[in-house]
Amino acid sequence: MSDSSEIGRGNKVQGKTKVAVKIYDEEYVIKGQADPNVIEKIAAYVDRKMRLVGQKNPQLPLSKVAVLAALNIAEDFVKLHEDYNTLSKQFDEVKKLGSGS
Repeated sequence: MSDSSEIGRGNKVQGKTKVAVKIYDEEYVIKGQADPNVIEKIAAYVDRKMRLVGQKNPQLPLSKVAVLAALNIAEDFVKLHEDYNTLSKQFDEVKKLGSGS
């Protein structure tokens, strides 16, 4: 694999975008089909979550910081998914009322 310093932002390799990002002071080269801006936003979100865990628990090793951050991210996802389902049901009910069904 190439040194990440040679990977420009958003370079295409075999139909996939390669983006160098920094998460918790470690550099990673992320390959994917997503827009480079989206990849950077995701990496920034993960970095923020890991930093919050690390600041509250400075004695934890990196692996535990990563797992706790992953749990926090999963919790965010579950809450958003539940909110989405609730709003979707409410929208369907309003739509039914509007159509007179």
